[in-house]
Amino acid sequence: MEFRHLRYFVAVGEALSFTRAAAQLHVAQPSLSRQIRDLEEELGVRLLERSRRGVALTPSGKSFLADAKRVLAHGTAIVESVQSLDRGEKRELNIGYAAALIYDLLPVTLAAFQSTFPKVAVHLFDMTCGDQLRALAEGEIDLGFVGSWAVQERSGLRSRRIAAYKTVAALPKNHHLARRSSLKLADLEGMFFLGISEQSRPGYRQWLLESCGQAGYKPRVLQEADLERAVLQAVAGGLGIALLPEPVTKIPHPEVVFRPIRPALVTPFWIAWREEDRAPALQAYVNVVAQFELRLLSRARSVAPPPRARPASSATG
Repeated sequence: MEFRHLRYFVAVGEALSFTRAAAQLHVAQPSLSRQIRDLEEELGVRLLERSRRGVALTPSGKSFLADAKRVLAHGTAIVESVQSLDRGEKRELNIGYAAALIYDLLPVTLAAFQSTFPKVAVHLFDMTCGDQLRALAEGEIDLGFVGSWAVQERSGLRSRRIAAYKTVAALPKNHHLARRSSLKLADLEGMFFLGISEQSRPGYRQWLLESCGQAGYKPRVLQEADLERAVLQAVAGGLGIALLPEPVTKIPHPEVVFRPIRPALVTPFWIAWREEDRAPALQAYVNVVAQFELRLLSRARSVAPPPRARPASSATG
Protein backbone atom coordinates (compact mmCIF):
# COMPACT_ATOMS: atom_id res chain seq x y z
CA MET A 1 0.00 0.00 0.00
CA GLU A 2 1.30 3.45 -0.92
CA PHE A 3 0.23 6.97 -0.07
CA ARG A 4 -1.28 7.41 -3.52
CA HIS A 5 -3.71 4.57 -2.81
CA LEU A 6 -4.90 6.44 0.29
CA ARG A 7 -5.18 9.73 -1.62
CA TYR A 8 -7.17 8.07 -4.40
CA PHE A 9 -9.50 6.32 -1.97
CA VAL A 10 -10.11 9.50 0.05
CA ALA A 11 -10.98 11.38 -3.14
CA VAL A 12 -13.49 8.73 -4.21
CA GLY A 13 -14.85 8.27 -0.69
CA GLU A 14 -15.53 11.97 -0.30
CA ALA A 15 -16.88 12.57 -3.81
CA LEU A 16 -18.73 9.22 -4.02
CA SER A 17 -18.02 9.39 -7.72
CA PHE A 18 -15.14 7.98 -9.74
CA THR A 19 -15.71 10.60 -12.44
CA ARG A 20 -15.47 13.59 -10.08
CA ALA A 21 -12.59 12.05 -8.14
CA ALA A 22 -10.62 11.38 -11.32
CA ALA A 23 -11.09 14.97 -12.45
CA GLN A 24 -9.96 16.26 -9.05
CA LEU A 25 -6.86 14.04 -9.08
CA HIS A 26 -6.10 14.66 -12.78
CA VAL A 27 -5.92 10.93 -13.54
CA ALA A 28 -7.81 8.75 -15.97
CA GLN A 29 -10.93 7.16 -14.54
CA PRO A 30 -9.98 3.57 -15.54
CA SER A 31 -6.62 4.00 -13.81
CA LEU A 32 -8.33 5.31 -10.68
CA SER A 33 -10.78 2.39 -10.63
CA ARG A 34 -7.91 -0.08 -10.98
CA GLN A 35 -5.98 1.54 -8.09
CA ILE A 36 -9.02 1.27 -5.81
CA ARG A 37 -9.56 -2.39 -6.77
CA ASP A 38 -5.88 -3.08 -6.03
CA LEU A 39 -6.30 -1.45 -2.60
CA GLU A 40 -9.37 -3.56 -1.81
CA GLU A 41 -7.59 -6.73 -2.91
CA GLU A 42 -4.57 -5.93 -0.74
CA LEU A 43 -6.75 -5.26 2.28
CA GLY A 44 -9.07 -8.18 1.57
CA VAL A 45 -12.01 -5.88 2.32
CA ARG A 46 -14.65 -4.31 0.10
CA LEU A 47 -14.54 -0.56 0.69
CA LEU A 48 -17.01 0.65 -1.92
CA GLU A 49 -20.36 -0.56 -3.24
CA ARG A 50 -20.66 0.09 -6.96
CA SER A 51 -24.03 0.17 -8.70
CA ARG A 52 -25.77 1.91 -11.58
CA ARG A 53 -27.03 4.50 -9.12
CA GLY A 54 -23.52 5.45 -8.07
CA VAL A 55 -20.90 4.69 -5.44
CA ALA A 56 -21.42 4.19 -1.70
CA LEU A 57 -19.08 3.44 1.17
CA THR A 58 -19.41 0.11 2.93
CA PRO A 59 -19.24 0.15 6.77
CA SER A 60 -15.60 -0.91 6.47
CA GLY A 61 -15.06 1.82 3.90
CA LYS A 62 -16.42 4.49 6.23
CA SER A 63 -14.02 3.39 8.97
CA PHE A 64 -11.07 3.18 6.59
CA LEU A 65 -11.85 6.62 5.16
CA ALA A 66 -11.42 8.23 8.59
CA ASP A 67 -8.17 6.33 9.18
CA ALA A 68 -6.82 7.18 5.71
CA LYS A 69 -7.51 10.90 6.18
CA ARG A 70 -5.70 10.84 9.53
CA VAL A 71 -2.66 9.09 8.04
CA LEU A 72 -2.48 11.57 5.16
CA ALA A 73 -2.75 14.50 7.58
CA HIS A 74 0.12 13.10 9.67
CA GLY A 75 2.20 12.62 6.54
CA THR A 76 1.63 16.21 5.46
CA ALA A 77 2.53 17.51 8.91
CA ILE A 78 5.76 15.51 8.96
CA VAL A 79 6.78 16.86 5.54
CA GLU A 80 6.11 20.42 6.69
CA SER A 81 8.14 19.83 9.86
CA VAL A 82 11.09 18.47 7.88
CA GLN A 83 11.00 21.47 5.54
CA SER A 84 10.89 23.91 8.48
CA LEU A 85 13.77 22.19 10.24
CA ASP A 86 15.80 22.23 7.03
CA ARG A 87 15.37 26.01 6.91
CA GLY A 88 17.32 26.23 10.14
CA GLU A 89 14.49 26.95 12.57
CA LYS A 90 14.66 25.94 16.24
CA ARG A 91 16.59 22.69 16.58
CA GLU A 92 16.07 21.73 20.22
CA LEU A 93 13.31 20.17 22.26
CA ASN A 94 12.84 20.23 26.04
CA ILE A 95 10.69 17.38 27.36
CA GLY A 96 9.39 16.79 30.87
CA TYR A 97 8.53 13.30 32.08
CA ALA A 98 7.64 11.42 35.25
CA ALA A 99 9.95 8.42 35.38
CA ALA A 100 7.51 6.24 37.32
CA LEU A 101 4.82 6.56 34.64
CA ILE A 102 6.55 6.24 31.27
CA TYR A 103 8.71 3.14 31.25
CA ASP A 104 7.58 2.40 27.70
CA LEU A 105 6.28 5.67 26.24
CA LEU A 106 9.26 7.99 26.11
CA PRO A 107 12.09 5.73 24.88
CA VAL A 108 10.33 4.39 21.79
CA THR A 109 9.07 7.78 20.63
CA LEU A 110 12.44 9.44 21.17
CA ALA A 111 14.19 6.70 19.22
CA ALA A 112 11.80 7.13 16.30
CA PHE A 113 12.06 10.93 16.45
CA GLN A 114 15.85 11.03 16.48
CA SER A 115 16.15 8.51 13.66
CA THR A 116 14.35 11.07 11.48
CA PHE A 117 15.65 14.28 13.09
CA PRO A 118 19.17 13.44 14.35
CA LYS A 119 20.28 17.09 14.48
CA VAL A 120 17.60 18.15 16.99
CA ALA A 121 19.01 18.37 20.53
CA VAL A 122 16.61 16.76 23.01
CA HIS A 123 16.85 17.66 26.71
CA LEU A 124 15.02 15.54 29.29
CA PHE A 125 13.75 16.78 32.65
CA ASP A 126 12.58 14.30 35.30
CA MET A 127 9.66 16.16 36.93
CA THR A 128 6.39 15.43 38.66
CA CYS A 129 3.27 15.93 36.57
CA GLY A 130 2.44 19.08 38.53
CA ASP A 131 5.92 20.50 37.97
CA GLN A 132 5.58 19.77 34.25
CA LEU A 133 2.36 21.77 34.02
CA ARG A 134 3.99 24.68 35.81
CA ALA A 135 7.11 24.45 33.61
CA LEU A 136 4.94 24.42 30.48
CA ALA A 137 3.14 27.57 31.61
CA GLU A 138 6.48 29.31 32.23
CA GLY A 139 8.05 28.15 28.96
CA GLU A 140 10.74 26.06 30.65
CA ILE A 141 9.80 22.89 28.72
CA ASP A 142 8.20 22.43 25.32
CA LEU A 143 6.22 19.26 25.98
CA GLY A 144 5.34 17.17 29.01
CA PHE A 145 4.25 13.57 29.57
CA VAL A 146 1.83 14.91 32.13
CA GLY A 147 -0.18 11.82 33.02
CA SER A 148 -3.91 11.41 33.15
CA TRP A 149 -5.50 13.93 35.45
CA ALA A 150 -6.67 17.53 35.05
CA VAL A 151 -4.63 18.35 31.95
CA GLN A 152 -7.67 19.20 29.84
CA GLU A 153 -8.74 21.82 32.36
CA ARG A 154 -5.58 23.90 31.82
CA SER A 155 -6.10 26.96 29.66
CA GLY A 156 -3.38 27.74 27.15
CA LEU A 157 -2.41 24.09 26.71
CA ARG A 158 -3.08 21.60 23.98
CA SER A 159 -3.15 17.92 24.90
CA ARG A 160 -3.34 14.53 23.25
CA ARG A 161 -4.26 11.17 24.67
CA ILE A 162 -1.53 8.72 23.73
CA ALA A 163 -2.22 5.63 25.85
CA ALA A 164 -4.36 4.17 28.61
CA TYR A 165 -3.27 2.24 31.66
CA LYS A 166 -5.12 -0.16 33.87
CA THR A 167 -5.19 0.59 37.59
CA VAL A 168 -3.64 -1.74 40.14
CA ALA A 169 -4.01 -1.94 43.90
CA ALA A 170 -0.73 -1.81 45.85
CA LEU A 171 -0.91 -3.87 49.04
CA PRO A 172 1.52 -4.88 51.80
CA LYS A 173 2.89 -8.34 51.04
CA ASN A 174 1.29 -9.82 54.16
CA HIS A 175 -2.13 -8.20 53.61
CA HIS A 176 -5.02 -10.66 53.65
CA LEU A 177 -6.19 -9.47 50.20
CA ALA A 178 -2.75 -10.19 48.73
CA ARG A 179 -3.75 -13.85 48.41
CA ARG A 180 -6.28 -12.97 45.72
CA SER A 181 -5.34 -12.76 42.05
CA SER A 182 -7.51 -9.67 41.46
CA LEU A 183 -9.65 -7.28 43.46
CA LYS A 184 -12.85 -5.32 43.12
CA LEU A 185 -12.99 -1.70 44.23
CA ALA A 186 -15.66 -2.73 46.72
CA ASP A 187 -13.11 -5.05 48.40
CA LEU A 188 -11.14 -1.97 49.51
CA GLU A 189 -13.99 -0.23 51.33
CA GLY A 190 -13.12 0.80 54.88
CA MET A 191 -9.35 0.56 54.39
CA PHE A 192 -6.88 3.41 54.70
CA PHE A 193 -5.76 4.76 51.34
CA LEU A 194 -2.41 6.33 50.54
CA GLY A 195 -2.66 8.96 47.85
CA ILE A 196 -0.56 11.26 45.69
CA SER A 197 -0.51 14.97 46.52
CA GLU A 198 -2.40 17.48 44.42
CA GLN A 199 0.79 19.45 43.89
CA SER A 200 2.53 16.44 42.37
CA ARG A 201 -0.40 14.86 40.48
CA PRO A 202 -3.13 17.48 39.90
CA GLY A 203 -6.51 15.77 39.70
CA TYR A 204 -5.49 12.48 41.34
CA ARG A 205 -7.48 13.21 44.49
CA GLN A 206 -10.68 13.84 42.52
CA TRP A 207 -10.05 10.75 40.39
CA LEU A 208 -9.72 8.62 43.54
CA LEU A 209 -12.94 10.02 45.02
CA GLU A 210 -14.86 9.42 41.80
CA SER A 211 -13.47 5.92 41.29
CA CYS A 212 -14.32 4.74 44.79
CA GLY A 213 -17.62 6.59 44.59
CA GLN A 214 -18.61 4.31 41.72
CA ALA A 215 -18.23 1.43 44.17
CA GLY A 216 -20.46 3.20 46.68
CA TYR A 217 -18.06 4.59 49.25
CA LYS A 218 -15.69 7.46 50.03
CA PRO A 219 -12.03 6.45 50.43
CA ARG A 220 -10.39 7.12 53.79
CA VAL A 221 -7.15 8.85 52.74
CA LEU A 222 -4.65 8.55 55.58
CA GLN A 223 -1.67 10.25 53.92
CA GLU A 224 -0.51 11.74 50.63
CA ALA A 225 2.99 11.70 49.12
CA ASP A 226 4.60 13.50 46.20
CA LEU A 227 6.15 10.47 44.49
CA GLU A 228 5.02 6.93 43.73
CA ARG A 229 8.12 5.53 45.42
CA ALA A 230 7.15 7.24 48.66
CA VAL A 231 3.62 5.84 48.37
CA LEU A 232 5.00 2.33 47.93
CA GLN A 233 7.28 2.75 50.95
CA ALA A 234 4.26 3.71 53.03
CA VAL A 235 2.34 0.70 51.67
CA ALA A 236 5.27 -1.57 52.54
CA GLY A 237 5.21 -0.15 56.07
CA GLY A 238 1.61 -1.27 56.49
CA LEU A 239 0.09 2.23 56.62
CA GLY A 240 -2.52 1.48 53.96
CA ILE A 241 -3.17 0.56 50.33
CA ALA A 242 -3.01 2.59 47.14
CA LEU A 243 -4.57 2.73 43.66
CA LEU A 244 -1.91 3.49 41.05
CA PRO A 245 -1.33 3.23 37.27
CA GLU A 246 0.04 -0.11 36.09
CA PRO A 247 3.54 1.21 35.17
CA VAL A 248 4.40 1.57 38.89
CA THR A 249 4.66 -2.22 39.03
CA LYS A 250 8.09 -1.73 37.42
CA ILE A 251 9.31 0.00 40.59
CA PRO A 252 10.87 -2.83 42.61
CA HIS A 253 9.73 -3.23 46.21
CA PRO A 254 9.87 -6.70 47.81
CA GLU A 255 7.33 -5.84 50.53
CA VAL A 256 4.60 -4.70 48.11
CA VAL A 257 2.33 -6.76 45.86
CA PHE A 258 0.16 -5.44 43.02
CA ARG A 259 -3.26 -6.78 42.14
CA PRO A 260 -5.35 -5.77 39.10
CA ILE A 261 -8.77 -4.21 39.64
CA ARG A 262 -11.72 -6.10 38.14
CA PRO A 263 -13.61 -4.90 36.24
CA ALA A 264 -10.70 -2.95 34.82
CA LEU A 265 -10.36 0.66 35.91
CA VAL A 266 -8.60 2.41 33.01
CA THR A 267 -7.18 5.91 33.03
CA PRO A 268 -5.93 7.76 29.94
CA PHE A 269 -2.39 9.12 29.62
CA TRP A 270 -1.75 12.51 28.04
CA ILE A 271 1.00 14.65 26.61
CA ALA A 272 0.62 18.45 26.68
CA TRP A 273 2.26 21.48 25.10
CA ARG A 274 1.59 25.22 24.91
CA GLU A 275 -1.20 26.10 22.52
CA GLU A 276 0.70 28.95 20.88
CA ASP A 277 3.92 26.95 20.41
CA ARG A 278 4.36 26.20 16.70
CA ALA A 279 8.05 25.28 16.82
CA PRO A 280 8.82 22.75 14.04
CA ALA A 281 10.75 20.43 16.38
CA LEU A 282 7.80 20.27 18.78
CA GLN A 283 5.23 19.66 16.05
CA ALA A 284 7.46 16.98 14.50
CA TYR A 285 7.73 15.15 17.84
CA VAL A 286 3.97 15.36 18.45
CA ASN A 287 3.45 13.81 15.02
CA VAL A 288 5.85 10.99 15.87
CA VAL A 289 4.00 10.33 19.14
CA ALA A 290 0.69 10.30 17.25
CA GLN A 291 2.02 7.54 14.99
CA PHE A 292 2.74 5.40 18.05
CA GLU A 293 -0.61 6.14 19.68
CA LEU A 294 -2.33 2.85 18.90
CA ARG A 295 0.80 0.74 19.32
CA LEU A 296 1.49 2.14 22.79
CA LEU A 297 -1.86 0.86 24.08
CA SER A 298 -0.70 -2.75 23.80
CA ARG A 299 3.09 -2.46 23.70
CA ALA A 300 5.01 -4.92 25.88
CA ARG A 301 6.50 -3.40 29.01
CA SER A 302 10.03 -4.49 28.15
CA VAL A 303 11.73 -1.14 27.59
CA ALA A 304 13.93 0.07 30.43
CA PRO A 305 13.16 3.47 31.97
CA PRO A 306 15.13 6.48 30.76
CA PRO A 307 17.90 7.73 33.06
CA ARG A 308 16.92 10.32 35.60
CA ALA A 309 18.28 13.61 34.33
CA ARG A 310 17.81 17.28 35.08
CA PRO A 311 18.59 18.06 32.33
CA ALA A 312 20.40 15.44 30.24
CA SER A 313 20.94 16.01 26.55
CA SER A 314 20.18 12.90 24.53
CA ALA A 315 21.38 14.39 21.26
CA THR A 316 23.76 17.02 20.10
CA GLY A 317 22.86 19.66 17.57
